[in-house]
Amino acid sequence: MKAVICGANGAMGKLLCGILGEEVVGRVSIDGENSVPRTFDELGGVEADTVIDFSHHTAIAGVLNYAKKLHAAAVIGTTGHTAEEKALIAAAAQEIPVFYSGNMSLGIAVLCRLAKEAARYFPDADIEIVETHHNRKVDAPSGTALMLFNAIKEVRPEASAHCGRAGEGKREKDEIGISSLRMGSVVGIHEVHIHTGTQCLTLKHEAVTRAMLADGAVDAARFMAGKGNGLYTMESMLG
Repeated sequence: MKAVICGANGAMGKLLCGILGEEVVGRVSIDGENSVPRTFDELGGVEADTVIDFSHHTAIAGVLNYAKKLHAAAVIGTTGHTAEEKALIAAAAQEIPVFYSGNMSLGIAVLCRLAKEAARYFPDADIEIVETHHNRKVDAPSGTALMLFNAIKEVRPEASAHCGRAGEGKREKDEIGISSLRMGSVVGIHEVHIHTGTQCLTLKHEAVTRAMLADGAVDAARFMAGKGNGLYTMESMLG
């Protein structure tokens, strides 16, 4: 594999460069530190089959355009994309292979499957999602919490997300609550609580280090080898 890393000077970018070693043929970082090019124009044309993005969601247009220029697959590891940015990702997938996930952890992909299956078995249960992250995270709810909600919504199409809880008003029957906690240096904890009134099932995933996300992104990049145009997810990789 020959990869270009976007956000190479960030925590995730450094992990990826360490894992991939000589397979990294290009690096870009907006800060320009460590002699890393700030832009794709500065980097120039390189021979790569994958562009891995762990920069910032606002950079997605440039990342996708560069991947299209190289005729390379794009692996999107950033989160917090707006509806317009998600539309750009969907449009690019018609021209190149694009892997997009709110979380690159295989464990989270399994959690999504389990949450969906549990919701199927308990169709009338109250469901709440609680996510906890470090105090520097800027987006809430997390992309992973939204992944969990959307997985459950596949078996509960009438469900609606209720982010945060304040003021007066009873819980609505079809709502799925999403609560976000921000504190300390927590890498990431996601819990799904399924309560029937007589019993409660709790599914939980805890990230120990961010290295799991880098490992997942590398797995995704290798999975994309030889893939045709289209939009791929962790669910695609699970098969």
